[in-house]
Amino acid sequence: MPDTITVNVNGTAVSVPSGTTALAAILIAGAPSVRRSVGGSPRGPLCAMGVCFECRATVNHRRHSRTCQILCTPEMDIRTGEQVDG
Repeated sequence: MPDTITVNVNGTAVSVPSGTTALAAILIAGAPSVRRSVGGSPRGPLCAMGVCFECRATVNHRRHSRTCQILCTPEMDIRTGEQVDG
């Protein structure tokens, strides 16, 4: 297994250590928020262990993925609430 892998966060390539969660990749990429509330307010992670659902984003075209529970794979596509293509 390589020491680092490259994932795409909102269209930008980001190198992360192997074993990194998608949530950590979002934070490393410096995304301003993980998702938006129904009212449009930016939301960020709260528990980071899969209980609160605040870390939901689109991962490899699968919407509402709990990013704190998903390990990054090479070339994974992660889209936060800032950048979700219809």
